Amino acid sequence: MKNILEALKLIREYLDTRNMEKLKELVNDLDSFDMADIIDVMDPEKQVIVFRMLNKNKALEVFHNLEVNAQQQLLKAFTDDRTTELFQSLEPDDRVQLMEELPAVVVKKLVSLLDEEDRKITMDLMGYPSESAGRIMTPKYVRVSKNMTILQATEKVREAGKEREREAITDIYVTDDTRKIEGAITLKDLIMEEPKRLVKEVMNADIRWVSTDTDQEDVARMLQDRDQFSIPVTDKEERLVGIITIDDAMDILEEETTEDIYNKAGLIDIASTETDRSQRLVSGSMVDVFKVRLPFLIVTLIGGLIAGALIEGFEEALEAIVAIAFFVPVVMDMGGNVGTQSSTIFSRALVLGQIDMSDFFKHWLREVKIGLSMGIIMGVVAAFLGGLWQGWDLGLVVGTALAATMTIATALGFLIPYILYKSGFDQAAGSDPFITTIKDISGLLIYFFLASTFLL
Repeated sequence: MKNILEALKLIREYLDTRNMEKLKELVNDLDSFDMADIIDVMDPEKQVIVFRMLNKNKALEVFHNLEVNAQQQLLKAFTDDRTTELFQSLEPDDRVQLMEELPAVVVKKLVSLLDEEDRKITMDLMGYPSESAGRIMTPKYVRVSKNMTILQATEKVREAGKEREREAITDIYVTDDTRKIEGAITLKDLIMEEPKRLVKEVMNADIRWVSTDTDQEDVARMLQDRDQFSIPVTDKEERLVGIITIDDAMDILEEETTEDIYNKAGLIDIASTETDRSQRLVSGSMVDVFKVRLPFLIVTLIGGLIAGALIEGFEEALEAIVAIAFFVPVVMDMGGNVGTQSSTIFSRALVLGQIDMSDFFKHWLREVKIGLSMGIIMGVVAAFLGGLWQGWDLGLVVGTALAATMTIATALGFLIPYILYKSGFDQAAGSDPFITTIKDISGLLIYFFLASTFLL
């Protein structure tokens, strides 16, 4: 099996060179889980192209393993027939999870494409409370009567297995005629017992089950603690209505753990908001992108004009000492680089929950100290090199201006995205334009003021 990164590189290469024959051969040769991981990280347009290269059975397997966002993109891109096939290929609980993330109008359309039985199952699950056992259970379970012989029960399991393509059968539940749960028997025990014995003689009557309104996290932890493959779900009359399997439980625990981490840091809304903004900027319409990015670029343009006017105001200094102009790019570029570093560090730490927003100024003061330290180091280097090149007086001015500008830039690198975030704006798109504009004006003002004061 190819390494995923190598496979992704090859897939992109075949897409760029339009080598569809090689592409089809490669994607169908890859493991379904690896293929799902690859599609998840691709651009929406390329996701569709690659998915179309999969043969039918492989496509259904891969679709089942995709993240919800990727499933949504693919469903939007296909015809009703293809959409129906993919949507019906999902287990009922996975289908409901996908529907929870879709707009109501899309959900209505998808439900209408299902056959009567699947539609009823899906709508029944949707009727249970969010994050409850009823919402995530699958109604595809195997049950037998306690009065059946082992042979009869085995035959029923065999017939049920023919109808179920993906869900593994490990636990068989024993009920009475009204579907009230009475016990369970494992597939292993069923195979090992004498065919003529009755199920009630070998079943385990000491089993636990959950109700449809039990919290999904409680169910997942129960499965994990008891080391079970599945757990039965009953209605209020203790009638068996579904099961929750260990793979669903692990997904829930991962989701809940991630949510708890974000929640403790006060970032549950941040993660959701940043995901939506990122999705809009990466794959949204041109109008959406322009709405976010153009206003900040206009700010940069205005700032550039102000900086130009500022340089004009120090025209006499430039005419008197032409060498002053040599160091303008150094002061501006170094300030820009360190400001970008700081804003990137802030944005990443914000989303990862590494910044305590209730104690923001502690983090900000630390960054200012770092900026000042780096500014002094770079200022000394610039002063030394500038002094050797154009004289020690000018070198000292350049070094001092550079140290001050870098300190200001690092302060802005944390402060500007914080202000934008608190104000409800997109800090990822807006930080750099504001930082660049303020840093350029303040940096040039400091540089020319020092040059005018000490060199003229």
